[in-house]
Amino acid sequence: MMARAMIEADTRPSLNATGAAVVFDRLREGPRPAAEARTLSPQALAIANTISPPPISPIVLAGIVRVVEFGLIVAVGLAIFAAYIEPIEALWPQYLLAVVVIATLATLAFQTADIYQVHAFRGHEKQYMRMASAWSVVFLIVIGASFFFKSGEMFSRFWLGAFFICGLPTLIIDRKLLYYIVRKWTREGRLTRRTVIVGGGEAGERVIKELRSQKDSGIEIIGWFDDRGGERGSGDCAGEPKLGSVDDLVEFGRRTRVDLVIFSLPISAENRILVMLKKLWVLPLDIRLAAHTNKLQFRPRSYSYIGKVPVIDVFDRPIADWDVVMKWLFDKIIGSILLILALPVLALVAIAIKLDSPGPVLFKQKRYGFNNDLVEVYKFRSMYINAADASANKLVTKDDPRVTRVGRIIRKASLDELPQLFNVVFSGNLSLVGPRPHAVNAKAEARLYAEAVDGYFARHRVRPGITGWAQINGWRGETDTHDKIQNRVEHDLYYIENWSVLFDLYILLRTPFALLKTENAY
Repeated sequence: MMARAMIEADTRPSLNATGAAVVFDRLREGPRPAAEARTLSPQALAIANTISPPPISPIVLAGIVRVVEFGLIVAVGLAIFAAYIEPIEALWPQYLLAVVVIATLATLAFQTADIYQVHAFRGHEKQYMRMASAWSVVFLIVIGASFFFKSGEMFSRFWLGAFFICGLPTLIIDRKLLYYIVRKWTREGRLTRRTVIVGGGEAGERVIKELRSQKDSGIEIIGWFDDRGGERGSGDCAGEPKLGSVDDLVEFGRRTRVDLVIFSLPISAENRILVMLKKLWVLPLDIRLAAHTNKLQFRPRSYSYIGKVPVIDVFDRPIADWDVVMKWLFDKIIGSILLILALPVLALVAIAIKLDSPGPVLFKQKRYGFNNDLVEVYKFRSMYINAADASANKLVTKDDPRVTRVGRIIRKASLDELPQLFNVVFSGNLSLVGPRPHAVNAKAEARLYAEAVDGYFARHRVRPGITGWAQINGWRGETDTHDKIQNRVEHDLYYIENWSVLFDLYILLRTPFALLKTENAY
């Protein structure tokens, strides 16, 4: 498949299609025996046990800097107007329009000058020269436009000159403050991509050396993995330690933050790459194939670049950069609105539970969250206190004697899940929409879900949700058979591969109608 793709004009879509096929082909292979918990090497354990701070997306950071600097320019222009022009004559509309135009032109000019990159934020002196040049060009354009359109008399020359003189130092001070912030984040490792290399030998050594030679590439190489034995699969590679096999990498990626995996294998090693991809696709990370050693040359648009190293995109993290921000805002804003609207229902259910049986109203349950981490989710108590099963060793069945009278009602209507809005709004370990979090010991046909469905943990590449694509398509409630959990996982993976804010909104709007189907909800 890859060999044929090498002849095509653009390879990236072919490889992405291969990656998507791996996801669903893996599921169709059927269940396999669950792998035992792996013991990592001492070097891998030492890295995994080191606390890694959450990363900051350079793309999001650049966007925030654009907004902040746009606001600063507007603030300077309006401050000069308020101090000098406004006491004489109220001309807010035309000056406000002029300030917004200048701020917009400045943002575009700074973008053209390439000073919205993290390497520029780190304090390179060239950025200040480029900023001064771009700022000067903007005002030359404004002066030229006012001359040609004969609108110079509409604006004060003093205001325009003061705007030019005061605006540049303000922006330079802003960049100096940004420099200290970015330097701190860089030292903490929040602006670097923690990267592992798959494949050693001469090819792996070359990839590592080229990445090291790239200044401000934002790459932090933490080790390499390889399934091969012998000299090519052991020891150090360009001074980096071998941390284990690809199976070890899956466990390693669950224990610590890994942002990027780069295969140093040649593209001709298709079978080896596909075998490794079937192991790695369960992790929430980017996977790239180093292309600098390949003899076949593709068109430039076929590649992306890490520094100056050409790579071919194989897998992308499902939700990244601005998508993370959009989903976070969606959860917080819509979740807060839903929580406020649900408060009367929450109060009525709490009273009913308290009157029906002794015990607390709420209980917390350990469930699998993002990247297989354990999170505590809130639920209304629906069982008698002496029969509570926090670890879900036994799934609730129809007419289960452990369920209270009120419990049967709230479970049918999924009202027992409403307290998870607190998880969404306050804890942030759940989303409104996503794969439903399962209890750690939940079973289908006496087998843990991870044993029943191969690649089950791939559904944990995004944060779990209160509702999801599987639930509105009829796969809610009891999952006591292999087919039920298999279909649920397949729907979860479809959601992950096709996520968008509109998709989340569509699922959320359809959820109340899906709750009307209660045949599998006990």
